[in-house]
Parts: sequence; structure tokens; C-alpha cells
Amino acid sequence: MASQNAAGTTTGVTQESLVAQGVQFLMASYVDLHGVSKCKMVPVDHFDQMMSGSELFTGAALDGVPQDVSEEEVSAHPDAASCKVLPWQPDVAWFASDLWCRGKPFDAGARNILKRQLARLDKLGYRMNFGIEAEFFVLRDTPDGGFEPLSTRPHLEKPAYDVVRLLDNKPWIGELVNAMNKLGWGVYSFDHEDGIGQFEIDFKYFDALTMADNFVFFRMMAHEIARKHGGFATFMPKPYADRAGSGAHFNISLADAQTGRNLFEDKADPRGCKISKLGYQFIAGVLQHLPAICAVVAPTVNSYKRLIKQGSMSGFTWAPVFCCYGNNNRTNTIRIPLAGGRMELRAADSACNPYLGAAMVLAAGLEGIEQDLDPGDPKTDNMYRKTPAELAELGVRTLPRTLEEATAAFAEDPLAKAVFGAEMFETWIDYKNTEWLRYLNHVSDWEKQRYLKFF
Repeated sequence: MASQNAAGTTTGVTQESLVAQGVQFLMASYVDLHGVSKCKMVPVDHFDQMMSGSELFTGAALDGVPQDVSEEEVSAHPDAASCKVLPWQPDVAWFASDLWCRGKPFDAGARNILKRQLARLDKLGYRMNFGIEAEFFVLRDTPDGGFEPLSTRPHLEKPAYDVVRLLDNKPWIGELVNAMNKLGWGVYSFDHEDGIGQFEIDFKYFDALTMADNFVFFRMMAHEIARKHGGFATFMPKPYADRAGSGAHFNISLADAQTGRNLFEDKADPRGCKISKLGYQFIAGVLQHLPAICAVVAPTVNSYKRLIKQGSMSGFTWAPVFCCYGNNNRTNTIRIPLAGGRMELRAADSACNPYLGAAMVLAAGLEGIEQDLDPGDPKTDNMYRKTPAELAELGVRTLPRTLEEATAAFAEDPLAKAVFGAEMFETWIDYKNTEWLRYLNHVSDWEKQRYLKFF
């Protein structure tokens, strides 16, 4: 029988090992532009054909696969190491797949885009360690077409870390955590967050490709398990205007590929962040390209309603708004946690495509290393309290305020085209510009309430 490795995946997977576990069907899965899992399902006795790329897809039928209807189909080439038996439906096994076309990896495939950057990293003898903090809401539909939390208790002004509301949600979140641990993900904490019906689950980091695979799988698994309990999981960054939004903070370090030693760690760091010179170079590269990175890690209209300093609620939002880094200071977009040894990119949200987001951050960081960049001294003050003049004196820019601004920054940054490739670069820009225009043309409830009888 196949065994579980440290990445929570099945090693030495064969048709026989899957049959022995009760698996009847296989999913050759890949993602669209949004990082949403798509697939064809095949009977388990079709294992060998599926693994050799038998499952074909019309790219033009999907968001962000730059193909015309007349072009050759793309094929899914499953990664055996990514195999996961669905904990909530154990007769099905899921495989993350690379897309191929015309006998070679498809340039515009999201997983292939990340793998190209990882190949650069491999030549340097490094490995990227990658963790994602999973924040999301679990809600249920209401008869009037709205939504509400599963807990029927009255809303609290500050529900973060609330005990009884976490216990109210124990049936579904307990099942989800047990499923994650069954996959070998090492959940070490979970809690009710500051939004109504919002939760965070923290689990161990993996190599970059495995973490991206796992996050795609996690979103699907969270929704399916919540659905069993009468709700739905939403990874929309900001479902409530007056409550905190959902981030998906990227935690990143580089390690020696042979020894696993953390190359970002330096306990004697004179700047006090416990970060090595290599780590600072990487951070400087990310800072340099942060506006373009935002377009990918905060990829929706709704994302930028999270990235605000202060909203309708009292107090600050805890969301990043400035292109700066600092120590264990959550008012910076890049935070260095207290223990040091890694950087946390706080602009990323739960709607991102993790392959594309990781590829952009890695490419920017590698540029910082190659060009020996330095990010300057860490910002240790409350950056929210800085005046525009003080920020200008410090040379601190703001993050893009809208998807339109972020897409423009992405289009103007040469790194974006180098990472995405020409076809996916143009496809991303066209899709996001269209998304923005559709939003602008929509007449919202706010407009009707304000203007319908105003004049």
C-alpha cells in the first residue's frame, strides 16, 4: 500500500495501492487563472493512461487559458507525488497536474509558471519553504438571498478568539482539521477570527510547489466539508464591509537544498530582525516589485476593500497598505515574525492563485539576490499613524488602492512578463481590466440607496 510522506501526499502511488485503499475514481486536476481546481475524472483502472496525459481539455472553455477554440487541446499530466485521497469522499483520489500542449509543458499553465521559477532556484542550490495562513469565512444561505454565520449567537463587536463561537462551529471545523491532519499537514492551531463567522487554521509549511497544491486542495476541501454541515466556505477576501477581511499571508524562506538549513536565519543580525543578508536581499527584491505582485496575490475587485487602513469599523483594519517591511510589526506589508528566519507577505489574500503568487514573489526575491539589493532599515513604528509627509520623507509608497491600479502596475513591470510569459501576461491583463470595467458598470445597492431619491 502507498505510504504518506511529510508533505501529506502519497508516495509510490500505483493503481494497485489506490484500489487497496478503496479508491474507485481519479481526478486529473489543474487550475484556471483563479487557482480553482478543474479536472476530468476517470475510473481507477484508467490509471496508467491518465498518468501519461490522456485527459484533454479545451483551453478556450476556461478562464485564463489563452487558447482559441480551434487550437490543440491541453492535456493534464498528473504529479504522482501530489496524490490525495479525498478525506470526505475516500473512493476518489485527486492529483495536481501540469498542463501540456503540443508535446511539451504549456507555457501559460499556472503550475508550470511556478516550476520555471523553482528551476532557477534549484540551479542556485536553494529550496523555497512556503507556508500560507488560511483565513476564510464559513456561512450559510438565508431565505432572503443573503448569508449569515452558522452560529446563531448575537454578533460581538470583537469576536476574535471567542470560545463559544468556535465551539458552535466545532462539528465542521473539527472534521476539517482532522482531514488536514490525515493528509499529514500538521495543524497546530485554529481559532475564530475578527470577522463574523471567520476562521483561521494554521498548519506546517512545505516546499513551494507542494504548498500551492495543498492550498488549492484546501479551499475545495473546506467548502465540501462545510457544505456537509449546512454551510459554505467563502474565500472572498471581504464579505462584510464593516469587518476584517481574509488574508492568506505568505510565509517564505529559502533553505539549502541539500541540508535543509534555513538561509534566511541570522540570530546575530545587527538590525534586530534575525534575518540574514540573503534574506534582506530577497525582501528588497519583493519590495521593489510589490505593486505588481499585489495584482497577483490580491487579484479581485474585492481584495482592495480589505487593503485599507481604516474602514467602517472602529480602530485599524490590521491590513497592509504601505510598501515597507519591519520587525514583528503588523503595520508593514512585509513582516518579520519575532523568531526571525522568514518573511511574511501580508498583502496576499485567500482568493489568490497560489502558483502565480508564489512565482511572482520568488522571481522578485531572486532579483533582489542577483542585484545585491538592500531594503534599508526595518520600520518599527506604527506606520498607520504616519502622515503623508512623514511617509514621503521615509520613501514609503502605498500599495495599489484598486484592482485597476494594481493591474496597471503589473502591466508596467518587466518582471511580470518575464514570469508569466507573453501569452499569460496579456491574458491576465485583459481579464483583469475587463473585470474592473464590469465592476465600474455595475449599479450597486449603495448607489441606489444614496441617489435614487436624493435629488
